[in-house]
Amino acid sequence: MIITVDGPAAAGKGTLARALADELGFHFLDTGSLYRRVGLAVLKAGHNPGNADEAARAAASPGIMAFADDDLRNEKVAAAASQVSVHPQVRANLLDFQRRFAAQAPGAVLDGRDAGTVICPDAAVKFFVIATAEERARRRYVELRAAGKDASYAEVLADLQARDARDQSRATAPLKPADDAVILDTTTLHPNEVLAMALALIYLRRELAPRLTV
Repeated sequence: MIITVDGPAAAGKGTLARALADELGFHFLDTGSLYRRVGLAVLKAGHNPGNADEAARAAASPGIMAFADDDLRNEKVAAAASQVSVHPQVRANLLDFQRRFAAQAPGAVLDGRDAGTVICPDAAVKFFVIATAEERARRRYVELRAAGKDASYAEVLADLQARDARDQSRATAPLKPADDAVILDTTTLHPNEVLAMALALIYLRRELAPRLTV
């Protein structure tokens, strides 16, 4: 069983996707982190991220999933991710990797921006998580401040709106809900409420016996 959770930044898709995977006992994949994983793999192997062959080889390796999330959070890895992402074979290998990951038993939850439209268009259940730009900016601002980082709410809001525009207007895999996706607006909801709604829909769609009382 494949479940996709797409949506813009700070809408709550990552929180929902991880919670669904935990509750259902499914595999979880943050598709947005894969380019960082490929970039890090190339760097660790001592190669240049600009080398298309080395980058493509890394993108085809399941070993990239062994990296801890903390290993991905630095500027060097971000720069490498930007370099490897321009190679067509890297994108092709990652698409194949994601589809193979999603096919694992007993199921998988994919968190991304095009999981339901490009990666797994035949997924059993698709969610598209949204929230107002103002609420998403507030959430991101609170996260940044809690992490001790200097942040301006106005700048965070402007950055989110600019990113939304780029994601929605790009020619390849633009950010948009699949035709059969369920739209979940999290603007005024607690994460537990969103999880309960999503689980109810999954059980209804797949006629699964609930294994959890929310």
